[in-house]
Amino acid sequence: MVAELAETRTADGTRIVYRLLGRPQSERRIALVHSLAMDHTFWLPVAERLAADASVLVYDCRGHGQSGKPPGPYTTPLFAADLANLMDTIGWPSATVAGASMGGCVSLAFGAHFAKCTQALGLIDTTAWYGPDAPKAWEQRAQKAKAEGLKGLIDFQVTRWFGDVFREQHKDVVQHCIDVFLANDLSAYAETCRMLGTNDLRAALPGISCPTTVIVGDEDYAAPPAMAEALHAGIRNSRYVLIEKARHLTPLEVPDRITEELEQLIASAAA
Repeated sequence: MVAELAETRTADGTRIVYRLLGRPQSERRIALVHSLAMDHTFWLPVAERLAADASVLVYDCRGHGQSGKPPGPYTTPLFAADLANLMDTIGWPSATVAGASMGGCVSLAFGAHFAKCTQALGLIDTTAWYGPDAPKAWEQRAQKAKAEGLKGLIDFQVTRWFGDVFREQHKDVVQHCIDVFLANDLSAYAETCRMLGTNDLRAALPGISCPTTVIVGDEDYAAPPAMAEALHAGIRNSRYVLIEKARHLTPLEVPDRITEELEQLIASAAA
């Protein structure tokens, strides 16, 4: 049974919607941050597995899902501060924080700005920096969405999200992601695209000292293995996991494998 939705407010009054799953009093705590244009349901396949032995937080980032959609600009430190506020609300002094794609950028920003609250980091299908052309590329995506609507991006998105075999065998998962994607607010989507285009957390990597696992699919061309390798090289003592025959949204493509890696990460944080 999925826990009921709850809500809180950030320092600037933005509504944040969340769910807590699993063992409420457990010291094995993990917060999971979703990818661009998704919502907290992105993580439920993994969260429900982790909940057997941990307390698990999933939520809608600002500008996404049922959370508030204030005007920009958005930044990954702002999103990280939202998570810190949420953790304070539910009484978590610290937790393992893991995110996929955009959520990985937010998780890395959280580890950099809220180190004392970070037991461990899971950086999945993500990067510290999308490269010198990123501001232009992400702005073009934002403008395309505004000009053509989000439907104009579906074919582009779906082939990046999932491999060919997965799309054929798991049409329900693909359709759910499409439905969530199309429900996005255009202005909030555009602001989040700009956030990712300008995000550059490379300077923060040497300062990350908590247990960190970097995970990527070998077929990921949205945040390819080279970007994950740069994260691994920049964060001392991090683990690098390359998943064969997986594309960009590995928590949905291979939830058992991601659960296994995150369980190991939580255990390393406890140790």
